This record gives sequence, structure tokens and C-alpha cells, in this order.
Amino acid sequence: MKLKGRKRYSARSWLKRGVLILSFNSILSVVILLSCTKKETVSAGDNTIESENPGETGEMYNHLTTHNCVSEIVNHPAFKGFGELLLPRDNNSGSYYTLLSNVGSLMPYHSHVKPDIVVGAINHMIDEASDSKKIFYNFYTDEQKQQDPNKRNTGLFFFRGHPDAPFTIVCPGGGFSYVGSLHEGFPIALEISKKGYNAFVIRYRIGSEQWAAEDLAAAIAYIFRNAEILEVSTKDYALWGGSAGARMVGDIALNGVAAYGGGNLPKPVTAVIAYTGQSTYSSDFSPAFITVAANDGIVNVNTVERRVENLRNAGVEVEYRRYENAGHGFGLGTGTDAEGWVDLAVQFWQRHVDE
Repeated sequence: MKLKGRKRYSARSWLKRGVLILSFNSILSVVILLSCTKKETVSAGDNTIESENPGETGEMYNHLTTHNCVSEIVNHPAFKGFGELLLPRDNNSGSYYTLLSNVGSLMPYHSHVKPDIVVGAINHMIDEASDSKKIFYNFYTDEQKQQDPNKRNTGLFFFRGHPDAPFTIVCPGGGFSYVGSLHEGFPIALEISKKGYNAFVIRYRIGSEQWAAEDLAAAIAYIFRNAEILEVSTKDYALWGGSAGARMVGDIALNGVAAYGGGNLPKPVTAVIAYTGQSTYSSDFSPAFITVAANDGIVNVNTVERRVENLRNAGVEVEYRRYENAGHGFGLGTGTDAEGWVDLAVQFWQRHVDE
């Protein structure tokens, strides 16, 4: 029976069409590969840059666009020695030739990843390096890294606000299987710094909540020890986190810095906790700003709301923001009903800053 109005193809015709499609895809792959400058990749383990200042020669570094590839972050001269640590995993080589327009594919637990926002935050760091400002700090010593090689893949990225203003550490999530700084760290820290506060984004060890909490405690202690050099105030500091990163924040807000090896330091004056199912609480928990979306596919909103109720019943000040359609790992929330939540969280922190 003949099909009316539909062109029939022989097996040979379909084979030719398949070859053409395959050839086009092959050419496209080659174009993408050629668009990414293949340079020698710097190992993330070579983070001996304490005295290094990439922009000290006054060199103006080029910006990236969404048409660049992931490898061009790693190999960018502004990020010499630590470029790999901007990316989610300890080994990102399988994603090097992914275009930044598809950067969300590197962070499967996150949603509403906006490539333009990611690239904008990266370009801010490039500008800082061009202006001879140090943007990356090791909070573990070389000796500590030799004793535990996993600690080589750690550090702090600095987004400067006003000199001597309070600081925060932003802890991105990723289920402790990756660190989503590109979406949930750098853009949030940039927005905080625009409001005058100093913001650090932590790259912590992957694989364990305990390790991550220890890294956060070590980073807090490092900033306290070097506050004068960094030109930040240690008074009224805050911690921010999303998903797994929010668990790290909750650990410190509940148990304190010393419980994770960071010494006898104060708890954060506020804890900003985004979309995590952690349920711990106590009467001396830090004042908390908590947010989640009702349609979160990973975190049960009822678990979050029980924690809010338990904290309030324990006498802890909590500001709770529930959104409906932002999903899990929404970062800044741009384009969702959660857009603007970072401003609200900063305002909550400001109410607890002793002027």
C-alpha cells in the first residue's frame, strides 16, 4: 500500500542521509574542538601560588564568552595555577570541550543555570587579576597538603567589598560529589560584594560532609588569622550555603568552628541556608535565613519547614522564604519566582551586623 503525501526512501537513500548527518556532526565537533585553544593544562595539585599575583605586570587579560570552552577557564592566564578549581570536579578533563553556553551540564543537581551570569562572574575575577588583585588563597599549608593530598583541591576565591567590612564564605552545593561554584558560588558572591560586603567562595574537598565541614572551619580560621592582610572585619561574619553547602553552614551554626578543628572562634552572626534537607537545630543555632522551593525535586519542603518551626520554637530567629517553582539548586534564582532572594538574605544579615 502506497502512503499518500509522504515521500518514500530506499535503504540506500536512508544510508546516504545518515552519512550526511554523521559528517555534519563530525565537522561540528571538529569546529568546537578547534575553537578551544589546546594549551597545556595546569594540574590542580600545583596550587603553590601564595606569593603569585597574576596581574602584577599590568597585563590586561581577555574576557571569556559563552562561545568559549570549559578548557579555556582552566588555561586562562588570570587563573594560572588554580584554574581547575573553578570547575565542579577534581578531574574535569571530560568536560574541557563543552561550550560555556552549555555549562549547566557540568552541574546536574543544579537548575536554572544561566551561562551569561556564570561567564559574567568569571570575567569579574579576570578583571580583578588584570588589576593586580589576588583572587585565590590557599587556606591549607604545603605541609598539610603533603600529609593529605586531597587538600590540594581546596582554596578560597575572594570577591572584595569595602575594606574592613564583614565577610562571608559562600559554600556551593553538589551533593559532595562536585562543587557548583560556577553557578552557586561566584555569582552569589559577586552580588554580595556589590553591596559592600567581602565574600569568599570555598572550594572544599569532595566526597565527605565531614571533610567539607573541616575545610570550612579551616577557611574561617585562615581568614581570622589574616584579616588585616585581607582587609576584612571578623566581627559579624556570616556563612552562606546551598544544598550540600548549606549542610556545611548548618554544621558550623549548630556545633561551632572548634568542633571541626578550626579553633575557639565565634559562630557566624547569621547562617544563610538554601534548599537543604538537613534538620538539625538547637537553641544556640545562629540566626538563620532559610529558603526552598515547593517543587524541589531533591529536598522535601516539609522537612525544611519542620526545621524552621523547630528553630523558632527553640528561640532562634528565622526568616523563611518559600518559593513555588524554582526547583533545586536555583542559585541567584534569575528567571524564577525566587529571583531577589539574595537581596533579602543580605538584608537579614545586615540586621545582625553591629554597626
